Formats: sequence, C-alpha cells, structure tokens
Amino acid sequence: MSQSLTAASARRVARPTPLRQAVSDALAELIINGTLKPGQHLVESDLAEHLGVSRQPVREALQRLHTDGWVDLRPAQGAFVHAPTQEEATQLLDVRTVLETYSAQLAAHHAKPEHIERLWQLQQEGMDALAESATDRLVAANSALHTYITSVGGNDVLAELITQVGRKVRWYYTPIANSRAKDAWNEHARLIEAIAKGDPEQAGEIMRKHTERTRTYRKAIAAEAANA
Repeated sequence: MSQSLTAASARRVARPTPLRQAVSDALAELIINGTLKPGQHLVESDLAEHLGVSRQPVREALQRLHTDGWVDLRPAQGAFVHAPTQEEATQLLDVRTVLETYSAQLAAHHAKPEHIERLWQLQQEGMDALAESATDRLVAANSALHTYITSVGGNDVLAELITQVGRKVRWYYTPIANSRAKDAWNEHARLIEAIAKGDPEQAGEIMRKHTERTRTYRKAIAAEAANA
C-alpha cells in the first residue's frame, strides 16, 4: 500500500450507503484532504484494502470520479488523481464568487439574531483552528461558515448550486488554508458584521472581495510553485 494511504487514518466505508457511491465519496475526500495528491497513481488493490471493500466498487467509483473530474484514466497506465489546471481553478472560483456574493446578500436580508449568534460561533471555531494551525479544521470551519450563510438566505436552488461547486472549492482551498487563513477569517468577521447590520450591498461586496482574494492568492501560489 502506498505510504500516503498507510499514514492516513483508515476510513472504512459504511455499508448502508450504496457501495459505489460510498467509495466514490470516500475517495473524493482523500483527494480533497491531500492524502491522495494530484498526479498520484491510484492502485485499485491499495484503495480497496484501505477502504475495506473489494476491487469492483473501487473500479466503478474511479469511473464515476473520472466523469466528475477528480480522476484521470490513462489507457494502459491506469487511474491518476487529476491535477487541476489554473484555468479550471479560475473558472470554478469565478462561479463561486458570483454564487456566494448573492448568498451573502440574501443572508443580510433574512438573518435573525439567532443566525448571527451561530455565525459568530462558527467564526470562533475557525479562529481556534487558526491558532492551532489545524489545516483540516480550518478547511472544515471555512466550509461550515460559508454553508451556513447560504442556509440563512433560504434559497434552495442557490444552496444546491453552491453545494455542487463546494467540494472542489475545498480541494482548491486546502493547499492555501493555513497561509490565507488569518486574512480570510478577518474578512469573515467583517462579513458577519455586515450581515448583522442587514446591509445586503456591503455584505455582497465583502463576500465578492473575499472570494476574489482567495482566487488571486491561489493563482499566485500556483505560479510560484510552477517556477520553483
């Protein structure tokens, strides 16, 4: 078994979920959290052992992940974790900016005191993770805060669209989570204040700049890595 899988804590698949879907979700999470890295060769037998399943659902899951853009299937070579291009990341994060700007505006329209209280709780969870440089917790807290803002807005169609792009946003965000975190969580605080004031214009503008900074920062980090 590859070293990265051996080092990672085992994630056995729960049987009640349809097995192919459960395996697909588990592998996507391993890609998102960096256990399986871009360009890494995916060996069916290793993955099956790690997840506690047979090779058949792993093979089916890899086909599905290929369709969804997580995995590349190369003739006579096998499966490899997809390495997102800068253009792919830019396009996805551009869409995220549009969706989440509207999400923040809706939240400012609809937020009640109990929503604001919960947003500050989520903010504190992020600050605690930042203080401990806990990457996984930072990514999870960031996702939880953005997801809750969307839920406050009450638009189910918007929530579905944001969910569709959300997993890949987590994937693209994880490598920069620690270095971007301090600025990002300061921006979150200003965003919550705008939502609490019931100011949709300000909340939308803060969110727009927040997501654009994340995109710009990721692009700069990728350029540095390419030139290293």
